[in-house]
Amino acid sequence: MEKYGQLSVKGNYIVGQYGDTVQLRGMSLFWSQWMSQYYNPYVVKFLKDKWKSTVIRAAMGVEMGGYADSRASEREKVMTIVDAAIRNGIYVIIDYHSHEAHTSPDMAKKFFADMAKKYGKYPNVLYEIYNEPLNYVSWSKDIKPYAEKVIESIRQYDPDNIIIIGTRQWSQMVSEAAEDPVKDTNSVYTLHFYAGSHKQWLRDEAKKAMDKGIALFVTEFGTCHASGNGSYDPEETKIWFDFMDKYKISWCNWSIADKDETASALKPGGFSAGGWEDSDLTPSGILIRDEMILKNTPIVPSKKK
Repeated sequence: MEKYGQLSVKGNYIVGQYGDTVQLRGMSLFWSQWMSQYYNPYVVKFLKDKWKSTVIRAAMGVEMGGYADSRASEREKVMTIVDAAIRNGIYVIIDYHSHEAHTSPDMAKKFFADMAKKYGKYPNVLYEIYNEPLNYVSWSKDIKPYAEKVIESIRQYDPDNIIIIGTRQWSQMVSEAAEDPVKDTNSVYTLHFYAGSHKQWLRDEAKKAMDKGIALFVTEFGTCHASGNGSYDPEETKIWFDFMDKYKISWCNWSIADKDETASALKPGGFSAGGWEDSDLTPSGILIRDEMILKNTPIVPSKKK
């Protein structure tokens, strides 16, 4: 079994501790305040064992009844997933799932400092510090200054693990970040797409950013319209799979949820502890599961020495 261990960023790529180019494939959980039933260790183990997921994303909602209002309970949900990922030997993204994070940097700094202090010794952990900045903010004036403050709070406890930085316009305008990157060299930049809405123009934007030397991570994508609902588009999703494979871009699919919408992997009423059969899955869930099983190699990182 190949062991990538400690991940780092080298040019356009994420690499393992022995220099292997790494492409992680896995699932994102839904907003923690609305689908908390799936924030349990059984789901993590099932995704690793049966879907061959090598990464899971804990999408901790911040606004709208999330962490900003219920810090202890939302933090506990994240820690449940991180602890389970470490036990199961897969990678885990601690996602600050916000559209407005730059307006409250001190809250984010405190959260990520706590997470880095607790989990910085584990190579399994990646920090996603801003899910999706909106389209009216500035990369250089709003997002980048926020990112550098939060990165500093992480690096005081964890100098090694990768940090993932959201980009303008729902994490699409990655070339802006490439033109004015953060100073931290062990960071990657977030690219999000929904296959029914975001097609060749966004792949061109991604290529433009990579040509400038940065690495990308698709921490969230859907197989449908950007609303998360609407028509299912497996053909365009497969074009995106080919693109991500070509450039070794890691990804997490949105989402492990039983919400009645196209992007959900589960049909309404999906069991909260895994064990899902084909009859429990949406067309999107089946497509993503099969892609992971086909292409993923199990990864078991070891604890840092």
